[in-house]
Amino acid sequence: MSSPIVLPVADRWFERVTIDDAITLLWEPHVVALMRCNIWHVRGRDRDLVIDTGMGVCSLVEEMGSLLDKPVTAVATHGHDDHIGSHHEFDDVIAHPLEAPLVEAGALQTLDMVQGWGEEAVAMLTGSGYQFESPYFVDALPAGYLFEQFRQLPASVTRQVVEGDVIDTGDRAFEVLHLPGHSPGSIGLWDAATGTLFSGDALYDGPLLDELPESNIADYCATMERLLTLPVQVVHAGHDPSFDRGRLQQLCRAYLANRG
Repeated sequence: MSSPIVLPVADRWFERVTIDDAITLLWEPHVVALMRCNIWHVRGRDRDLVIDTGMGVCSLVEEMGSLLDKPVTAVATHGHDDHIGSHHEFDDVIAHPLEAPLVEAGALQTLDMVQGWGEEAVAMLTGSGYQFESPYFVDALPAGYLFEQFRQLPASVTRQVVEGDVIDTGDRAFEVLHLPGHSPGSIGLWDAATGTLFSGDALYDGPLLDELPESNIADYCATMERLLTLPVQVVHAGHDPSFDRGRLQQLCRAYLANRG
């Protein structure tokens, strides 16, 4: 029998920062960079949104506490493991039809990277520009948490959304943009009134992944062309820091120069 895996103890699992009166960013600092998803809380008049939910090691709902003082909708920008770990904690869950089966599967059952993904996938990600200093998805765990106890739990998708659908919080109307390429059913949420885009992994300021088994480079190029036309003021992405329209255009054009 193999020995239990022991990692350092994390004092806190989540960190957060207030972006403005309506938006809070949460993240998991002890998750490796590749899997460290941005978790966005958007406060609405009648309903709040939680856009992506991280790995699911610890309870996101417990962490958010008083932030969640009205009905909440959890949106999955897509169904990859690092974005859906705590969707099961919410009663109202939104995803694109092509991603809903992944959200409902709760597929990741280990924190061991090679065991969870396989050596070929890890090699591909390393070639894409990600460096792994550990064979695990995390570099620490909460006190009393056993490495072997990790399991992502399945969620119930209560609403499937497609291009042009609207997610209404009472004072803001987010249009669903279908932005395939990274994954077939990737979506963004576009608030035209403020020029705010929640882009998921369709675009972020880091190495973009377009060679996953479910990725499609031609679709990704079309998504980049589309994003160039949006009158964006700010992009809140699935990973890495937020950025403005100028940076969006740089990222899109760099991708198209490389892949188009």
